[in-house]
Amino acid sequence: MEETGKFDARYLAFLETISQLRPQLHRYCSRMTGSITDGEDVVQDALFRAYRSLETFDDSRPLAPWLFRIAHNQCIDFLRSRGVRVEAEAMAAEPDFIDPGDPIGPAVGPAIEHLVVSLPPKERACVLLKDVFEYSLEEIAELVDSTVGGVKAALNRGRSKLASLEDLSAAPRSATTENREILRLYVDRFNLRDWDGLRELISADARLQVADRYAGSFAAGGYLGVYSRMQVTWRLTLGEVDGEPSILLLHSRDGSWELAGIVRVDFGADGRIDRIADYQHCPWTLTAGSIVVRDQVA
Repeated sequence: MEETGKFDARYLAFLETISQLRPQLHRYCSRMTGSITDGEDVVQDALFRAYRSLETFDDSRPLAPWLFRIAHNQCIDFLRSRGVRVEAEAMAAEPDFIDPGDPIGPAVGPAIEHLVVSLPPKERACVLLKDVFEYSLEEIAELVDSTVGGVKAALNRGRSKLASLEDLSAAPRSATTENREILRLYVDRFNLRDWDGLRELISADARLQVADRYAGSFAAGGYLGVYSRMQVTWRLTLGEVDGEPSILLLHSRDGSWELAGIVRVDFGADGRIDRIADYQHCPWTLTAGSIVVRDQVA
């Protein structure tokens, strides 16, 4: 009974902490992964992993750094799965020391925060944690499993590289002409309530993720049915999220359309949509990067 009470207390503390920390975790993960939507997916995986480990959590430790470390490790796993394993391991092999003294260079400003994606993972993490989230060198060393000297070295390298990139923009992601056309068809058919036509664009075994609500088969999710029952209050438009062609969800309020979420679609080898991710229930994603509406909505 006592153990149950301890877990309940941990669970309540966990919920309270993530309700306050979630936007910061997302901001960190979106900058680490280079994508608002990938960052949200990583955060959700990290929180699920943290919940599964909650029984073994040491109550004498603060929850926030523990959650940040889990999120950081999840980001590294994500980056490695995306093909940067060699780069990450090469940077980890660099000398982990530096002469005494503070890291050189000014702190990273918001205008170039998005450029940290150009840095190797360790430098990226250290610059974000120090210059954006204002963790101490000692805290960062624990979070990234390094030493204070290693963190200083990574900060020096990262800040020096960023100083040469201040006049540049992060390279936008490209999309094929065919994929852009499918995005356009998806938006048009959704707004026309042509649900059968919309389903034609989606593969039979497509996956669906409604962030914080559902993850599973698109066919079994009832996704389009939810929107079909609210016909005049939702519509889609084309836009860009951090330079990547994207679909934006709009909600009608007081006679005007307001930005309400991001809808990401991924494509299979056959050119059809094989994954839909809807971030309507994650409002922090709307302030984590640059979002541009390309089509005007009357």
